[in-house]
Amino acid sequence: MKKVSMIAIAMLLASCARTIEPGTMATPAQYGKVTSTEMALRDLPIPTRPIPIAVYSITDQTGQFKPSDTGQTLSRAVSQGATPILIKSLQDAGKHKWFMVVEREGLKNLLNERSIIREMRQRYMGEQDVDPNVLPAMLFAGVIIEGGIIGYDTNTVTGGIGARYLGIGGQMDYRQDTVTVSLRAVSVRTGEVLMSVETTKTIASRGQSIGVFKYVAYKDLLEIETGYTTNEPAQLALQQAIEKGVYGLIMEGIEMNLWGFADKDAGMPYYNRYAQERDGKITAEEFEKMNADDRKKANANAQKKKN
Repeated sequence: MKKVSMIAIAMLLASCARTIEPGTMATPAQYGKVTSTEMALRDLPIPTRPIPIAVYSITDQTGQFKPSDTGQTLSRAVSQGATPILIKSLQDAGKHKWFMVVEREGLKNLLNERSIIREMRQRYMGEQDVDPNVLPAMLFAGVIIEGGIIGYDTNTVTGGIGARYLGIGGQMDYRQDTVTVSLRAVSVRTGEVLMSVETTKTIASRGQSIGVFKYVAYKDLLEIETGYTTNEPAQLALQQAIEKGVYGLIMEGIEMNLWGFADKDAGMPYYNRYAQERDGKITAEEFEKMNADDRKKANANAQKKKN
């Protein structure tokens, strides 16, 4: 009877294993996840005027490689694509109302294309001076955003808990890493560093497992294990840190009267809330909850007007 039971258990585990095939884990392509910090940027009231701004390159200054249990790896610990993330974050501010982002990372390609247009019009249309309506002057920025990923600390918090009785038990482990981003705004006219903001974001990992390891009969050993691990994507954590940095740059600029809200009464509550979090009077969780509450009220008011 016990042998029959063990055969049944083995067949059950085999059937479960067959159902977990690579194809069943496939999902369709999706757009990037909208984070709470991205929503906070979008919700910002519009400025008095859009600010021309340039981003050349946001680099990984940590020099760290991804940890590996099997030896040296050449994969970086954090994403090398911080510049596109920053550009999108600048565009998200106030729903594309705060900044006019000019292309600088691919400036060489842009200038090559403009040179081709100029040459083709001169060759086939005889234009010595290209019509400015066809090829107007390029936009120039008043402010450059610079900075980088300045820290990636692993295992800042580790721990776990487990229990086992008569060969049956479970275990939970967790770990936190921390990524740190520094952004600064530089005046093109004077070269002065106008402001600098530093943000951090934790990256959480958690694993849970349950197992059975016991003798069910003389010389008959039963062993069953199951578990799963969840890892917060490092790229998503980096995105949130950069978005938080952009939010801070906007608010610091308001404090220094470099730019401002078109409707000061509507915008100052956002600045006051930022200043409270920056000065440690409220936590980041409380800050996000206040933003979420305001978003719900705004949606409710908009629905009432529609009805």
